[in-house]
Amino acid sequence: MKYHLAVDIGASSGRHILGYMENGKLEIEEIYRFENGISKIGDEYCWDIKGLFKEVKNGIKKCKEIGKIPESIAIDTWGVDFVLLDENNDMLGNSVAYRDDRTEGMMEKAFEKIPQDMLYLYTGIQFQRFNTLYQLLAIKNKNKETLDKAKTFLMIPDYLNFLLTGKKVNEYTNASTTQIVNSFDRTWDEKILEEYGINKDMFQEIKLPKTNIGGLRKELAEEFGFDMEVILAATHDTGSAFIASVCNDSDSIYLSSGTWSLIGVENRFPICVPKAMDYNFTNEGGIDYRYRFLKNIMGLWVIQEVRRNLDNKYSFAELVVLAKQYMDFNSIVDVDDDRFLKPDNMIEEIKNYCRETKQKVPNEIGEIAVCVYNSLAHCYKKAVDSLEEIFEKKFKRINIFGGGCKNELLNEIVSKVTEKEILAGPDEATAIGNLVAQLISLGTFKDLSEARQVIKESFNIKKFEPEN
Repeated sequence: MKYHLAVDIGASSGRHILGYMENGKLEIEEIYRFENGISKIGDEYCWDIKGLFKEVKNGIKKCKEIGKIPESIAIDTWGVDFVLLDENNDMLGNSVAYRDDRTEGMMEKAFEKIPQDMLYLYTGIQFQRFNTLYQLLAIKNKNKETLDKAKTFLMIPDYLNFLLTGKKVNEYTNASTTQIVNSFDRTWDEKILEEYGINKDMFQEIKLPKTNIGGLRKELAEEFGFDMEVILAATHDTGSAFIASVCNDSDSIYLSSGTWSLIGVENRFPICVPKAMDYNFTNEGGIDYRYRFLKNIMGLWVIQEVRRNLDNKYSFAELVVLAKQYMDFNSIVDVDDDRFLKPDNMIEEIKNYCRETKQKVPNEIGEIAVCVYNSLAHCYKKAVDSLEEIFEKKFKRINIFGGGCKNELLNEIVSKVTEKEILAGPDEATAIGNLVAQLISLGTFKDLSEARQVIKESFNIKKFEPEN
């Protein structure tokens, strides 16, 4: 049996998932899971990068323990965040998380040098205050000497790949989230870097998903007791998730449902028209130079925080059961409002929003949960309406994949509100997409179309109709 290892790291946890082909189907097996999160160091909210790499290694060692040695490995994480290395390849400062408030006001300062519409025309990336560009400008504003010393810029999965192989590359799908990559020539935009006084020499050559960057560093191969090929996944987790869509047509909208909700379509060219900018859609890179024309929505982060505020007393399934008791509760909030990005207390923020907008305030736990689900569905509906306006057509269905697709109540609400057929699955879309990049690179699948057909036949996909 030939095994391949997908390391999928999210904002709250990471998993090592082995994939292999059996009887023409793709089989997956989670073998290791670990916690992740941000913590405050000084006045910054940061990722524990050393801890993450230790966990990456622990999961690889688990493969040896269970006697399932992978031939290849690929890593994906969230977007926009990065590390800076000095001339000795030591980290400069912390790996600050995108939820940190250091970028407050940076976006507006950036527009003073390059107008908003021109920046969108160059990059096609939606405007969010935590984009890499504004993080770099925040460093320049507060710690210019750090930026001056930087010899290497690597995004989080790039850095983990560097620790595995000793090779420095920037992978395309994650690099595209920085708002520094030109959307048309798909390389670092030197005009932007020059205008903002950012050293272009610290950026690496951009490589595509499926690129094989070689084996492990010698000392790691000796530590693990085996070597394997390190392959670039679509290292932005949403890029990997989009690979796993079971739809291969132009009538489908994709919705990657997790901590963030990413809703949009797959395109062969960027759409950088004013209307796309006004609706704040983004053109992120995808496999084979596809573009993920999508909108970033706050997503299940809201219900995750609600659960945390309740001291994790209820499982997500139990919150769904409680919500079903209050389906007539119809107050909704704008989940994209910045107030929900990192509030001290999500429940109180939801209540305050309802008070301020003269809606009924949710008090029961079920009311709060159904308010979140309804709010997400209406936010999706708004994005769907915008997509149909931009493309001047009606889409037939939405393929919801990722962990959120397991919430059948939310799927039903989304189908009702958007009046679209919902195809739910696969729920492990990111890891599956990660594995597909490896399998195409190694020749198991000839192309993405073949891989998607295998995914459709390998995993349970549920259908929800609006009338139900």
